[in-house]
Amino acid sequence: MDYPIIIESGKNNYSAYCPDLPGCIAAGDTIAEVKQLMKEGIEMHIRGMKEDGEEIPVPSQIALVSV
Repeated sequence: MDYPIIIESGKNNYSAYCPDLPGCIAAGDTIAEVKQLMKEGIEMHIRGMKEDGEEIPVPSQIALVSV
């Protein structure tokens, strides 16, 4: 499943979160790094949810908007 992530730029780095998985966040020096960390984080988050017997949310559909 592909979960959307939101990437934000900070003064010295980038951070990201997944709206469908509260608490699943990452930060990195580059966009590529934060995307990789989020991929790993989402996998770990879902694995933990399964181990805890929690329901895995269906990914929401978010369109990319750039202004």
